[in-house]
Amino acid sequence: AARFYLARGFETIAHTYLRNARNCYDRWGALGKVKQLDEHYPHLHEERGSTSPTATIGTPAEHLDLATVVKVSQTVSGEIVLRKLIDTLMVTALQHAGAGRGLLILLRGDQMQIEAEAATDRDTIAVRLLSKAPASSELPDSVFQYVLRTKEGVIIDDASADNQFSADPYFVRARARSILCLPLVKQATLTGMLYLENSLASHVFTPARIAVLKLLASQAAISLENAHLYTDLDQAYTDLDQAQAYLSEAQRLSQTGSLGWVPSSGELIWSSETYRIFDYDPAIKPTVEMVLQRVHPEDRSLVQQLMDRASRTPHDWNLDHRLLMPDGSVKHLHVVAYAVKNDSRGEVSFVGAVMDVTAAKQSQQALEQAFREIKTLKDQLQSENVVLREEIDKASMFEQIVGTSPPLRNVLSRVSKVAPTDSSVLITGETGTGKELVARAIHRRSRRSSRAFVSVNCAAIPRDLIASELFGHEKGAFTGATQRRLGRFELAEGVTIFLDEVGELPVETQIALLRVLQEHEFERVGAAATIRTNVRVIAATNRDLEAAIAAGTFRSDLFYRLNVFPIEMPSLHERREDIPLLVEYFIDRFARQAGKSFQALNKKSLDLLQSYPWPGNIRELQNVIERSVIVCETENFLVDESWLSRQPPVTVPSSGLEPLRKLPSQEKAIIEAALSESGGRVYGPSGAAAKLGIPRSTLEHKIKSLKINKNRFKRSDPSKNTQAFRT
Repeated sequence: AARFYLARGFETIAHTYLRNARNCYDRWGALGKVKQLDEHYPHLHEERGSTSPTATIGTPAEHLDLATVVKVSQTVSGEIVLRKLIDTLMVTALQHAGAGRGLLILLRGDQMQIEAEAATDRDTIAVRLLSKAPASSELPDSVFQYVLRTKEGVIIDDASADNQFSADPYFVRARARSILCLPLVKQATLTGMLYLENSLASHVFTPARIAVLKLLASQAAISLENAHLYTDLDQAYTDLDQAQAYLSEAQRLSQTGSLGWVPSSGELIWSSETYRIFDYDPAIKPTVEMVLQRVHPEDRSLVQQLMDRASRTPHDWNLDHRLLMPDGSVKHLHVVAYAVKNDSRGEVSFVGAVMDVTAAKQSQQALEQAFREIKTLKDQLQSENVVLREEIDKASMFEQIVGTSPPLRNVLSRVSKVAPTDSSVLITGETGTGKELVARAIHRRSRRSSRAFVSVNCAAIPRDLIASELFGHEKGAFTGATQRRLGRFELAEGVTIFLDEVGELPVETQIALLRVLQEHEFERVGAAATIRTNVRVIAATNRDLEAAIAAGTFRSDLFYRLNVFPIEMPSLHERREDIPLLVEYFIDRFARQAGKSFQALNKKSLDLLQSYPWPGNIRELQNVIERSVIVCETENFLVDESWLSRQPPVTVPSSGLEPLRKLPSQEKAIIEAALSESGGRVYGPSGAAAKLGIPRSTLEHKIKSLKINKNRFKRSDPSKNTQAFRT
């Protein structure tokens, strides 16, 4: 290439190629080729000049080639990315120095650190980034310390010759021939070093190369500083973007946006989460009007007043209000703002946070509703528990209805029909026939079966306290009323209440009960407030309510309200075919309780039980069986005949029970005669049942079966009829 340009008169270009060729041969140690070039082109040899084996650098400017200077300067200054700049710097340094290895040492804090190492490998230069302190195994420590101390460069043309650094053990170990260490100085401050070495030849670093490298070092100090600043700035921007991303994500997760507001100018600044909360496009600049447009109409005046007050007298504030969104949904917000004064301009601005607390508000409302429901259920359970505690101590007559007789099947049929309804039921019958058991059976088959069954025995409560027991009382309503008490009807809300012996109620209490049945409401004793109630009433009595109505002790209107669905319980005398089943049931029940076992029932005892009239009905039978289980010590169950009632059977006139049994064809006439004598009255001591000596339920059954109209025997003055019968 040099000969090509010389033949055409381009001496400067040819000279440059020749000098580069000689430097390469010299770098590679091809001294014969170097000598040949020096003989043909003497001026190349003259340019080297003479140098001592060891010298500091002071190269005149005339040794610099303009093209090389421009190229080196552009190469280094054109990079701003630190990694690329280091690569470019090291490759350029080795290319222009003829070095086989190089190190870039930079100041990090107050310590020098090797940042990169470059080495030639055939036709390539490999750069490896490092981050470690300079060590004697990496470079001669004496040279490093000299440059660090003096901020001057060091060149060793021949490390094997005697010089001030030849005692450094690195030269023996690494066998380096040519050494060059240049300081990187910026504004009189040492920022690093560029260390180069060649292990193949001496005198590698010529004045021209040193001049280029010195220029490279000077430019490198500036470029490295700029690259560090750019890296720090880029990292700062990266950190800022990352922090902004974290902040945005945190605001999204916490549903909390940020805001800035300058009242004097009306300027608003929102974060992306605030835009999302208000459901506005982030491309739109927010205004106060946009805020008020979203505020719920009921809260708008409150928000406007607060903003006006904050504009006049700046102070910190917080506010809870609602937003009415375009889709009709409502959001609940909690806004907190702090006043910030700008000292330079004297104006006040606000910075704050907007929190979407809709989910928390809904959860709070749901929780409050749940607490209310729990309290209601708790109160209800406590109320029912009071009733259940009272009921659990009461032993049922028996656990199930036992028997297959036609009268009992008729009762059970009526139970199955009326149970699913909410109609009032009046159960009548003699004592001990199982009226409460039938009432419980109605409840178990009703829609209220999952709730409590409240039972009240009206005959067991003093007349003065029955109203308080049923309807409750207020504190101070009467002497001894030290606190409010809930009555049975209030406790029985939504359930079934059973009023046993309802015929014993005082007249004034009957009026309150009638109001419950008619209006479904009542008042506590001593209270003016009306309480609504939803209960099903089942009543029972062994009294003749029609006679009580006639005597003025029971209200007829209450009777008709209770007697919506009457059920007449047959006496045990009418259910004789059920006695064996009942006996077997009671024996099994009480034997298990007593821990006994019976193999058979004595036939004589069974005949005795079946022939006995059982004036006490099933309750009397139950007591006899329980007593017999306790005293019986054999495997055969026996009943002591002496335990049965020893009272002689009631003697009746010729029109009494005996003719009734012996002359079935004359039953109707005998009953009509008895009704005529009693003035049509069935119950009571002067009634037809007492005159005939048979249970009233039996007489009622026969009246119905024989289709006798008992009302036609009633007279206008019953007392006179009774008197006439007695005479």
